[in-house]
Amino acid sequence: MYPSPAARSATTPARTARLALLAAAIALLAACAGAPRRGGTAPSTLANEPARGPDGEIAAANDVLFRAMALVGTPYRWGGNSPAGGFDCSGLVDYIYRHATGLELPRTSGEMADMDARKVKRMTQLVSGDLVFFDIGGHISHVGVYVGKGRFVHAPNTGGTVRLDDIDGPYWRDHFAYGRRVLD
Repeated sequence: MYPSPAARSATTPARTARLALLAAAIALLAACAGAPRRGGTAPSTLANEPARGPDGEIAAANDVLFRAMALVGTPYRWGGNSPAGGFDCSGLVDYIYRHATGLELPRTSGEMADMDARKVKRMTQLVSGDLVFFDIGGHISHVGVYVGKGRFVHAPNTGGTVRLDDIDGPYWRDHFAYGRRVLD
């Protein structure tokens, strides 16, 4: 059961602590943003956006964020769904949500995109924990987890690893379709 809108808007010590934890997680993410970028591209224009999590689900968003960041560097493997065996994009997202929140998501990026969850149409409206979908070749064929500050974690390709990328970088910006807020 979700709290009433009045209860959600009330500032409580627990809510303040959760917001501080989310802000700390975003600060950690910002530190990662200082790493060298491929091809000398400029940092994300969303990097200066305020740290945000879904209303009433800050703790779950933090769990998703930390789980996703911990998997950066895991090898890509088509059909993979575990750290030991590697991940494809949808296997990664399902693993993160299953272990961080207990939610079991559909197996493919297309099925995840069709879930009954709030659609987020603009990158500037994304919050930590949102699923982000990309249209490649005329249909949804890639998914990742938005972690905040214009960055998302995903398993992009054979021969690669799970990585953190700018969602508004040259390639991903052109293929971004929408997000889904499953922690709402």
